[in-house]
Amino acid sequence: MRTECLGDFVKLNEKTYPCTVSLTMDLVGGKWKAVILYHLKDEPKRYSELRKEIPSVTEMTLSLQLKQLEKDGLVSRKVYGKKPPIKVVYSLTDLGKSFTPVLEAITKWGNQIVSEKGEFVSSEKEPNQTS
Repeated sequence: MRTECLGDFVKLNEKTYPCTVSLTMDLVGGKWKAVILYHLKDEPKRYSELRKEIPSVTEMTLSLQLKQLEKDGLVSRKVYGKKPPIKVVYSLTDLGKSFTPVLEAITKWGNQIVSEKGEFVSSEKEPNQTS
């Protein structure tokens, strides 16, 4: 018996999906969401730290993806201070932390594919890296 969709649809936060795979991909799919979650898995980070660790993402995309991850409950945003310069720190929520084993499996699988079929290159050789 399939467990991913016991009914005809699944619903979360007023959104309806055909199955749990579709729900999961809505929450963490796309080019940057899983990468952002990966960079937050070990410790909270400021926006500027994320920008340095993921240099190929644009500022607008990073900002939009962080807002979406926050809206979906995977990331929390904590603001320190009331007037500039304020400090904003992003961290994984409990829901976001529950995705960590999946992130680690994705990382392991990616490392295996590169080891078998590709190569690891330094940033000097490959300026158009994706994460």
